[in-house]
Amino acid sequence: MSVHQHFVSLNENYVSSFNKGDLPMPPSKKVAVVTCMDARIEPASQLGINLGEAHVIRNAGGLAKEALRSIVISQRLLGTREVAVFHHTDCGMLTFTNETIREKVKSEEAGNAAVAELVDEIDFLPFPEVEESVKNDLKFLKDSPLLLEGTTFSGWVYDVKTGKVKQVV
Repeated sequence: MSVHQHFVSLNENYVSSFNKGDLPMPPSKKVAVVTCMDARIEPASQLGINLGEAHVIRNAGGLAKEALRSIVISQRLLGTREVAVFHHTDCGMLTFTNETIREKVKSEEAGNAAVAELVDEIDFLPFPEVEESVKNDLKFLKDSPLLLEGTTFSGWVYDVKTGKVKQVV
């Protein structure tokens, strides 16, 4: 049975005690958290964030470059003034290069010229070292003219083995 077939019944359980329907759209703590889509990452409980307090923006690697569009919307339309970037240990982005993932996709779609052409156009943004990737992301954000002057930035690494966070920027 597919996982999605359980969504409605599981949601009914959530709805039975839901009482947050009147929360305002802008996050109350005026913070945007950028983090990885890794299934071991759950920023709300790991960082003590409650519903309505923060925007949580997730993508493969928790990369700022892919999150920029969402951060601009978060700041310009919804009032956030702080951006916290969280990468993590044992990240899948450390395990491949653009070339290896492109070759994997092409081999799985052998003979499909459209797939081969499209996958060659994608920069999958792998990185070789976690702390350095956080520093690079913070530099990217600080240098972006799209983000508001006076924004508070911080960069962190979450350890998936211990649950601890460490500030690196």
